[in-house]
Amino acid sequence: MICIDAGHQARGNSSLEPNGPGSSTMKAKVTTGATGCVTGKTESQINLEVALKLQEALSNQGYTVVMCRTSQNVDLSNAQRAQMANEANADAFIRLHCDSSESSSSTGTLTLAPSTSNRYCASIASQSQSLSKSIVNNICKATGSRNRGVSIVDNMTGLNWSKVPVTIVEMGFLSNPGEDRLLSSEDYQNKIVQGIVNGIGEYLS
Repeated sequence: MICIDAGHQARGNSSLEPNGPGSSTMKAKVTTGATGCVTGKTESQINLEVALKLQEALSNQGYTVVMCRTSQNVDLSNAQRAQMANEANADAFIRLHCDSSESSSSTGTLTLAPSTSNRYCASIASQSQSLSKSIVNNICKATGSRNRGVSIVDNMTGLNWSKVPVTIVEMGFLSNPGEDRLLSSEDYQNKIVQGIVNGIGEYLS
């Protein structure tokens, strides 16, 4: 059982929600996301394109797949998306995103996972780190992207609300002209998908 979250949506929602269960730290429910510096394509659209390809690839391999969204016109907070994965009792929760930087020279792929001392989801941290490592390594093997490894973070709402192994995949930098073009290309998206599928298979085995 795999849950896929295409990060962001057509319009952000700046209403606030707790950063984790019972947290007094409040964060925007969902931000708008980045925009391609050359293509002008929104991160939410690219995330959705990859998510739909990933859904098909995983279904073809016999996985049961739950999608947080299949269209741009939704209003789903980061906590709600995590709760969808929790309710599905997913074996892996894959959250698809693109990166952006003030420097147009930044490139590469990375994944994010919670730390083993995370006050909300320490119990899934080791599995999440293992999932994240398998996925970033396999994406970079499939695409030739620079491997930026696994970042350990405890301030992401979508991780903190998770009760199932979770990773945030930053597929590449929309602020880099070359990667922006790649992230919009069908061929490159298919390579990312193949990498994620291989990474999930490696993690579950």
